Amino acid sequence: IIDEAQNLAPEVIEELRVLTNFQSGKNAMLQVFLIGQPELRTQLQAKSMDQLRQRVTASCHLGPLDPAASREAIALPAAQQRVAFEPAALERIVAETQGYPYFLQEWGKHVWDVASASPITLHDVEQAAVLATAALDESFFRVRFDRLTPTEKRYLRAMAELGPGPHRSGDIADMLARKVTALAPTRNQLIGKGMVWSPNHGDTAFTVPMFDAFMKRIMAGDDWRHPDS
Repeated sequence: IIDEAQNLAPEVIEELRVLTNFQSGKNAMLQVFLIGQPELRTQLQAKSMDQLRQRVTASCHLGPLDPAASREAIALPAAQQRVAFEPAALERIVAETQGYPYFLQEWGKHVWDVASASPITLHDVEQAAVLATAALDESFFRVRFDRLTPTEKRYLRAMAELGPGPHRSGDIADMLARKVTALAPTRNQLIGKGMVWSPNHGDTAFTVPMFDAFMKRIMAGDDWRHPDS
């Protein structure tokens, strides 16, 4: 089982291809599970991956949890400890996290720490949201932000200015007063780093929710519009 598989070097992919073919020839079975960001599917569709792709028996896209599953992820473990949530509190967590599993974990942790009694209230969730957001900024979003070049940061900040997305490449280019072709290398670099992906041709979206809000916090104001200022 290989997590973050979109970061695998081409030579590692080649080794996997050779290994699966070797195992096949020995009448043995080797199962490899590749888990990664959406661009992993695109990488496996490349012509150079033909032989490896022929060995793939199934693939699936695991997106955010739906609202019902998100509620259960929070409420069920709490109920096992005889703790309940007010309906409004649970709905606020679902809305804040957008069903992203790791964010549900963070909200669940901080709500549990903040609340003093059952049922957990909307006020408890609002207090926990401040702590959860700060924790994500420091340990989740900032780590990704620090890997970016100044040009890549401006590209993502322009996306954030447009909203959660997805966004047309032309709209992002207009926001930066650049041509789409001039920004294509930056977009490709961001896809390679797992920051954005293309849900449809010509569209660009953040790979994780709430990153648009983080970009507005970390690059507040309008200085990002004027890189030479």
